[in-house]
Amino acid sequence: MRAAVVVFPGSNCDRDMAVAFEQAGMDVAMVWHKDTDLPEGVDIVGIPGGFSFGDYLRCGAIAAKSPICRSVIAHAARGGYVLGVCNGFQVLTETGLLPGVLMRNAGLKFVCKALDLTVETSDSAFTSGYAKGQTLSIPVAHHDGNYTADAELVARLRGEDRIAFTYVSNPNGSTADIAGVLSANRRVLGMMPHPERAIDPQHGGTDGAAMFASLAGALVTA
Repeated sequence: MRAAVVVFPGSNCDRDMAVAFEQAGMDVAMVWHKDTDLPEGVDIVGIPGGFSFGDYLRCGAIAAKSPICRSVIAHAARGGYVLGVCNGFQVLTETGLLPGVLMRNAGLKFVCKALDLTVETSDSAFTSGYAKGQTLSIPVAHHDGNYTADAELVARLRGEDRIAFTYVSNPNGSTADIAGVLSANRRVLGMMPHPERAIDPQHGGTDGAAMFASLAGALVTA
């Protein structure tokens, strides 16, 4: 099993994500944003949190134009797995791999704390380690985490069971309390909370570990 973690100028959760993949038994390669190709044999690409390119223009908009993102898009088109967390979620919406957009928090303040999430579906490689309706404690750290979608998109996401997680107590004004969404083929997940920061007891909780373990299990089965 091979994972690649993309690093942009301003990424600050790249090592956290790499450690989470490694703890789940994967070999991990760090990939610079100016690279044009992903390493051979990569099963999953991680787009980490942080402040790519200083969050200038729109969060994730400049990163989405980096050379490596063309390979990430091609990887997803082939059915490869992609996980985008926080700034990574923003990048995935800017590339078009996921629908919707991440806007400034409704309270106009940076939010950094552990929050409860509800698992809305267990029907994906990312969420199969959880039960639908289960409550998880996962930290957030963002200023532009307000997931915004019109009523038609929300209805489609619900109808296709593509809402992965919702907030129990919405910290940022996200439409329908959405904290994470899946692609149509269920192999791309974007989420604002940080599961890679909840994989070790010293983090204060391990509710994120099952995500990486279930991903590893899906890759072994494949």
